[in-house]
Amino acid sequence: MTMTPSKLAMVPFVSVDNMMKLVHSIGLEQFLRDLATEIEADFLRWELFDKTPRVGSHSAVGVIELMPTSDGELYGFKYVNGHPKNMKEGLQTVTAFGLLADVYSGYPVLLSEMTMLTALRTAATSAVATKHLAAKGADTMAMIGNGAQSEFQCLAQKAVNGITNIRLYDIDMAATKKCAANLAGHGLNVTMCTTPEEAIEGAQVITTATADKDMATILTDNMVGAGVHINAIGGDCPGKTELHRDIVSRSTVFVEYPPQTRIEGEIQQMDPDHPVVELWEVMSGKANGRTSAAEITLFDGVGFAIEDFSALRYVHNKIKDTAFYDDLDFVADPDDPRDLFGMLQRAKD
Repeated sequence: MTMTPSKLAMVPFVSVDNMMKLVHSIGLEQFLRDLATEIEADFLRWELFDKTPRVGSHSAVGVIELMPTSDGELYGFKYVNGHPKNMKEGLQTVTAFGLLADVYSGYPVLLSEMTMLTALRTAATSAVATKHLAAKGADTMAMIGNGAQSEFQCLAQKAVNGITNIRLYDIDMAATKKCAANLAGHGLNVTMCTTPEEAIEGAQVITTATADKDMATILTDNMVGAGVHINAIGGDCPGKTELHRDIVSRSTVFVEYPPQTRIEGEIQQMDPDHPVVELWEVMSGKANGRTSAAEITLFDGVGFAIEDFSALRYVHNKIKDTAFYDDLDFVADPDDPRDLFGMLQRAKD
C-alpha cells in the first residue's frame, strides 16, 4: 500500500543547486539588494523578535552553532559551523542549513541550504552597515581576506552602495588572484595588492574577512586613518579577532546584539562595559551613526539570527510558483493525530 503524504507533511526544500538557480533567476546584484532591504526591514522591527546569543559547541578545531529567533509568526533557526582548518583539507570553513516554521502550528514551512545563503546575507549585512555608517560618497573599499566571502562582500557593496573600486589583499596571493578573476566582468575596478598597507591606501571602507581562529592583528593602529569605515566580520567566535585593540578604542563601535558581540566580536578584547551602539537603533533614528568626517566607524559584525531569518523568509517568498525547490515528506502527519503508531503499522501493507 502506497501512502500519500498530506500537504502539511510536505515541506519545501531548497537545495544548493536550486539556491544557485534562484539567485541567477533574480540576478546576483538584485538578490543582494533584496536581501539588504529585507534585513533593514527586520532591523526596523528589532524589538518584536526573540533574541538570544547563538548556542555554540566549541572544540579545539572549530565551533558548531545554532542561531534561533522568532517574530511571533515565524520561527527560524540556522545550523552553522566554523572550522578554519577545513580549508587546508579541501573543505568549506563554513557550512550551514536553516529552517522556518509556522509559530501557530509549529510545523516547518521551509528547509534550505544556507552555506551559499549565509555568504549572501553576510555580504548584504555589511552593505547595510556601510550604507548607514560610511562617509557619503565612498567609492573605494579594501577587501582584506580574499577567501570564500570576499567576492560576495565586494559585489554587495557595489549593488547597495555604489562602491566601484576594490583593493584586494590576502596573505595567500593565490586567493587574491582567484578573487580578482571572479570579479572580472562585474563592473568593478580591481587592484591586487601585496601588503595590507597598500590595500587600504585611498580606501574609505575597509572590510576584513579572515578565517584564522586566533587573536590576530590583521590591521594595526597606525594603518587606520581618520574618517574610514571598517566592517570587521572575521572575528566571529571567542578567541578570534582581527583588529588591534587600539583601533577599537578610537572607533565608534556598532554591533548587532551586544550580548553576543561582547563574547565573539572585536570588543571581546575590551572592558565588559566598552561603549557600543546597536545598529538597529541607528536605522530607526534612536541613535546617531557617523557624526563627523574624521570619525572612525567600526561595524563589529559577528552575524545574528535575525539576518538569517530575513534571508530565509525572502527565499520562502521567492520560491513560490517556481521550480527552485523540492517537496520533502518531512513531517509525520497521520489522519488521526493520536494514532502515530497506527500510521507506522499501515506502512507495512
